[in-house]
Amino acid sequence: MEKKVRLGIVGVGNIGSMHYGLVKHGHCPELTVTAVADFKPERLEPYSEVACFTNLTEMLDSGLVDAVLIATPHYDHPSLAIECMKRGIHVMVEKPAGVYTKQVREMNEVAEKCDVVFGMMFQLRTDHVYRKIKEIVDGGSLGNLRRVSCIITNWYRPQIYYDSGAWRATWSGEGGGVLLNQCPHNLDIMQWICGLPVKVDAKMEYGKWHDIEVEDDVSAYFELENGATGTFITSTGDTPGSNRFELTFDGGKLIAEDGVLTMWKLDVFEPEFSRTNKEIFAAPPFKKSVVETDGYAPQHAGVLNAFAGAILRGEPLVANGVEGLNGLMLSNAMHLSAWLEKPVTLPIDDELYYTELMKRVKTSRNKDNIQDLIADTSGSYMKK
Repeated sequence: MEKKVRLGIVGVGNIGSMHYGLVKHGHCPELTVTAVADFKPERLEPYSEVACFTNLTEMLDSGLVDAVLIATPHYDHPSLAIECMKRGIHVMVEKPAGVYTKQVREMNEVAEKCDVVFGMMFQLRTDHVYRKIKEIVDGGSLGNLRRVSCIITNWYRPQIYYDSGAWRATWSGEGGGVLLNQCPHNLDIMQWICGLPVKVDAKMEYGKWHDIEVEDDVSAYFELENGATGTFITSTGDTPGSNRFELTFDGGKLIAEDGVLTMWKLDVFEPEFSRTNKEIFAAPPFKKSVVETDGYAPQHAGVLNAFAGAILRGEPLVANGVEGLNGLMLSNAMHLSAWLEKPVTLPIDDELYYTELMKRVKTSRNKDNIQDLIADTSGSYMKK
């Protein structure tokens, strides 16, 4: 019989329940869910076919799991992951890796010492469009990167979303807003393809579109090591929103939007054209085309299948724990820049960020009239 990795899921809210459904319905053939844990007993009622726990330690000590997927509120990710790692249990962490770089750095150090597989759930890396962009950028066919523009405003959320959990959209419970909850995937893609910026200057507004204390509207400027510049704009208040990733090079540009990748390829790279051209209003001719991709986008299931392959056969992960630190570094840099009202350089000062965050945690408000809502696998909502 083919060996399967016995998976435990910690946190069966919206994301944890989705992962459970993926494995249950056969999308991850080398995984089997053997246990789930959630501190709310009522959330465990739909999972009677597996072992259920209200305490993570009891689940880890049960001998029922080889690996754990952590899908709890963000602050708990590192501490829960470390508890697993110290028992030799492999870990997959949902985005983000944590709230602040200091705790994520520790998590990576423990993973290395314990010799466990530590993966991040960055499923956008499996998408055919982003994989193709990375292939083109790494291949160098368009030359040096000059400018990056990411506008990701199709994260619209109504007020009831924020009212669905006491931890949501608070400094004490979530540690941030749109950057920390919705945008880790986009920030990861940007740094995966372009590298981490060396400087970030961010402006953000807190509760501009919703009754929340954290950011729901962000505009950031950044500089990359090679001199390229970029912008990152996001919001949970725009509808209809946009999802557009544009990269300009010496030899053309790429635009990813609506699941399509379009390329403009110059006949002559701009620096050479500018140097040799004799006409004052001329521009280099180009060819525009839709880039062919393999169309494959396994998303969450693809990340989980790679996780199983890494455990069983030492195969590559889609994203390891260090990548979680990189993406969070960019998010933390944007927050720190906005808080200090000045540009910041990367890598950021971990201690300074933690100090500034704790100032906001101390004044974080308690939320009333919370409705505990869990999305079912069909995307509708059911009260729990």
